[in-house]
Amino acid sequence: MFAVVRTGGKQYRVAAGDKIAVEKLAGQAGDTITLGDVLLAGEGDTLADAKSVTVSAEIIAQAKSEKVIVFKKRRRHNYRRKNGHRQQMTLLRITAVGAGEAAKPKKAAAKKTKADAAAEAAAE
Repeated sequence: MFAVVRTGGKQYRVAAGDKIAVEKLAGQAGDTITLGDVLLAGEGDTLADAKSVTVSAEIIAQAKSEKVIVFKKRRRHNYRRKNGHRQQMTLLRITAVGAGEAAKPKKAAAKKTKADAAAEAAAE
């Protein structure tokens, strides 16, 4: 199944297993996020209802894109300005595309207290 999602003012066609680079999103590497703005979804030639489709992705890394050089020049005025810019981006791995297939965000494992361990031992 594929979907077209909008994030950062751009649209991306994604399927499970794809890796994409998008505008910076909040989160750390390893976090799971849901891309909520699904514009279109389908399987092969058939289209599905985009409102019921969810897209789940895992953040691979927070990075910077290639450097863009900005050079300004005005002829015959001895005016030259050189600047560079590297846009912040997030690398995503699409984990699931489909109705209700979105993976739940990872939760930290709760530490067992001594009382919980004793209760488990008594139950055995």
